[in-house]
Amino acid sequence: MPLSFFDFLNQMIGNPALLGTVLLVLAVLLVNGWTDAPNAIAGAVVTGALPFRSAVLLAAVCNFLGVLCVTSVNASVAETVYSIASFGGGPEAALTALCAAMTAIVLWAAAAWIFGIPTSESHALVAGISGAAVALEDSLSCIRWDCWAKVILGLILSTAAGFWAGRAAERSLSSVKLSNSIFLLAQVPGAAASSFLHGAQDGQKFIGVFLLGSALAQGRADERTFLIPLWLMILCAGFMALGTLMGGKRIIDTVGRDMVTLGPREGLAADLGSIACLFAATLLGLPVSTTHTRTSALLGVGSAGELRPDWSVAARIILAWLLTFPICMLIGYGMAKAFLS
Repeated sequence: MPLSFFDFLNQMIGNPALLGTVLLVLAVLLVNGWTDAPNAIAGAVVTGALPFRSAVLLAAVCNFLGVLCVTSVNASVAETVYSIASFGGGPEAALTALCAAMTAIVLWAAAAWIFGIPTSESHALVAGISGAAVALEDSLSCIRWDCWAKVILGLILSTAAGFWAGRAAERSLSSVKLSNSIFLLAQVPGAAASSFLHGAQDGQKFIGVFLLGSALAQGRADERTFLIPLWLMILCAGFMALGTLMGGKRIIDTVGRDMVTLGPREGLAADLGSIACLFAATLLGLPVSTTHTRTSALLGVGSAGELRPDWSVAARIILAWLLTFPICMLIGYGMAKAFLS
């Protein structure tokens, strides 16, 4: 039987560590909608297919629908995040470590936004949780490497396949003789689909953290029965949509203007490339970074067309990607040690 909202509320009232974890997860969801979701609408905004405010509203609605619709039929991404590491030491210590992991992710996401770098909250999430679990257990044996294998496979898919798909879409569309107005019009459903799939992927990951926190509070983190209540889907979808409504224009400028120059055709090609990869990953149940997929597709489009990308900006973004795993794991480890001392 799914966890009811009132049962979960009672858990939080009686457990300050769970309450802190929930508040931090909601904060990360908000930041994700603010800094990650704008990637999905970057092309439509930069090319003028949609004004910024209209694009943000479209993304917020589609993010919401993506969480609700896909999670209802396939929750495998949430299951992977839930199972990424085991937490021992009793409910209080385990929840404290999870709270530390969420703190690490908030710090990393805030730093990325300050510098306008589109990083992956998804990878920060699994790294932060793993680092906190290692700090709690004082051993790497708590890491579930089969779940990490899915994350790494998703990373390869989101970067290599994203680049190839964007490049292939740009080359295919370059032979299509349509007016710019048609390409601009086609970008509207493209932005909607990208936002829908962002919600489907990232919303599930935070649902997995909510369920993990609830299970740890009850001392049954090894439970494998996944029943996701509707209220939890709505809560996660709502906070992500609210974050999207807050904007994220700085991220759009970085990926859509500084890194690569987009015309209407290039913007549509980037949409098609990223949609194909995100759809495949979601069907396979792989937790991929929507930021990596979208940015790689944009680079693929730029490499195939006449408007070459600025590889110095791309290198700065890729460096941030490479640093996400080790830094977030170290921050999660350090914060857990501090919280548990």
